[in-house]
Amino acid sequence: MQNSLFKVARKDGKKSKNFLGPLLFLLPALILISIFIYYPVFKTADLSFQNFKLYDQGNIKFNGLENFRGIFQDLHFKRIIQNTVLWVTVSLFFQVTIGFIIALYLRNRFKFSGLYQGIIFIPWALSGFLMGLIWKWIFDDNLGVLNNILLGWNVIDKPIPWLSNANWAMAAVIIANIWYGVTFFVIMILAALQGVPKEMIEASELDGCSRAQTLFRIIIPYIRPTLILIILLRIIWITNFPDIIFGMTSGGPNEQTHILSSWLVQKITYDQDWGSGSALALLILAILFIFSIFYLLATRLEKESEV
Repeated sequence: MQNSLFKVARKDGKKSKNFLGPLLFLLPALILISIFIYYPVFKTADLSFQNFKLYDQGNIKFNGLENFRGIFQDLHFKRIIQNTVLWVTVSLFFQVTIGFIIALYLRNRFKFSGLYQGIIFIPWALSGFLMGLIWKWIFDDNLGVLNNILLGWNVIDKPIPWLSNANWAMAAVIIANIWYGVTFFVIMILAALQGVPKEMIEASELDGCSRAQTLFRIIIPYIRPTLILIILLRIIWITNFPDIIFGMTSGGPNEQTHILSSWLVQKITYDQDWGSGSALALLILAILFIFSIFYLLATRLEKESEV
């Protein structure tokens, strides 16, 4: 039918491609994305330039860049930036290293290897906040399992205040985050290792390559695109992952274990300062946007290398 709603006729009488039909099918998804993603982003941008506090709603007004100025001038801002960098870099390094070693071990089939893989994957299926509560019990100053073990082995003379001392507390939450995130790298790297051709490994062994040479000259270069992708993706996730911190310390003591995302949660929920919280959210969004660009570029390069 020439006048069909889903077809547009050209001047030469030929029928052009159907553009309206796919658009109608995409419309529900576009509406949902607009409601749950784009509108909150624009609303956050609007609130970031307002003095908007839930406990002082009679004084809501436009205040320009005051919220951003307040964030940068906050006494804890420098420490929170340092914590965020430390949180991401240290966690990522050990997650990648430990995850790679475990994946190499699981690549070789052995007795009960399937059961061992299932046990390794359990943490990734659980809530980050729940894991934070469990690790809070482990690191508890008086009743914690870790202090009891160290005291029993005569490693320490008195309990260590893991969560009440700023330096120890930051180390504790990073250790918990490393344990929680190792599983992700085990899953992804193990899947990548399954794709390495056995012929290449066997050929390297016939050529007299050691295991280390095979690893660094054959295996790692082959799975390097996957490693780059999952590392960039994990950087985004770790930066935006306050669950364990709130489960263990809630940002304490004295806000010394906050990272940017946990500080945001505190401003919105506890301080009820939506203006400053929105400004901080835009700052985090800008940081994550940069990493997202790198992620998309890495994805594009991987696709081009496969062609």
